[in-house]
Amino acid sequence: MLSNAKSPSLNQIRYFVTVAKHLNFRHAAQALGISQPTLTTQINAMEASLGLTLFERSRSGTLLSAHGHALLMSAEKVLTANLHFSEMARNLSDGDNTMYRLGIPPTLGPYLLPHVLPDIHALKPGLKFYVREAAPTQLQQGLLAGDYDLILTPMSDTNSQIQSQPLFYEPLKFVTASDHPLAGQDYIDPELIRGEQVLTLEDRHHFHHQVQEICLQLGARVARDYEGTSLDTLRQMVVMGMGVAFMPGLYIHSELHKPEALHVCELADMPIVRQHVLAWRNTSPSRTFFRELSSMMRNIIEDRLKGAVTVTE
Repeated sequence: MLSNAKSPSLNQIRYFVTVAKHLNFRHAAQALGISQPTLTTQINAMEASLGLTLFERSRSGTLLSAHGHALLMSAEKVLTANLHFSEMARNLSDGDNTMYRLGIPPTLGPYLLPHVLPDIHALKPGLKFYVREAAPTQLQQGLLAGDYDLILTPMSDTNSQIQSQPLFYEPLKFVTASDHPLAGQDYIDPELIRGEQVLTLEDRHHFHHQVQEICLQLGARVARDYEGTSLDTLRQMVVMGMGVAFMPGLYIHSELHKPEALHVCELADMPIVRQHVLAWRNTSPSRTFFRELSSMMRNIIEDRLKGAVTVTE
């Protein structure tokens, strides 16, 4: 009965297609590199498992049966699909021809990736990234949950389930309106920040908490009533004189080509930075490739963004 038919093995399907091509068991066995009795046994087993006769055998030769004709095209598709599967698996084994799900914070992605991804694509054309933005805490949770293959983040805490490679240090710049009393200096005494109202992003951003720690250290006030939803919003709030702010160096490098309305400087003898890492699960089968990717990213960042950030040694 057909309902009790057993699926043939991949080798049996290959043997069937080869015999159908040669219509001669001896020639087909030679092409397959097996003995003729082995080939005959396997074809007989395939016919028995399917409950079908695939070949008409006679003293004058071998012909495909009607059932054999009906199954031949499907059998060839199975072999082609298996070949494609094997080729894809070989390509994936070195990581160069894969799409990875990359998570990155919105305060970093738009200002870093345009400098990095084109060079990665030039070096590894088959490598692709599906990029999604989220706050660092959400990125770490998503990485552990399998929502991301890897994340690029200023992740500060450690987790035994996550491996990471440091990429670079990004400075935080001190920004004021151009008509602010502190404007006009390249370096400002940190003591002058005491009592200033410092604008920052909403507290769901890791950046918010870093600025909060800086303000606590300097005696400045975080303006909780005026939190920005993006770096662009924060920038406009500073321009309007609502307060001063610390802003990521890559944002300054990428966006402030004509900063007439703003003054950008640093705190004297007090460099403020945030470190970014590339991280992945320690069980990821691509972890060896991710370490290679980390090194590739560092080289590109050093070449493209020298002066804006400091690559981790």
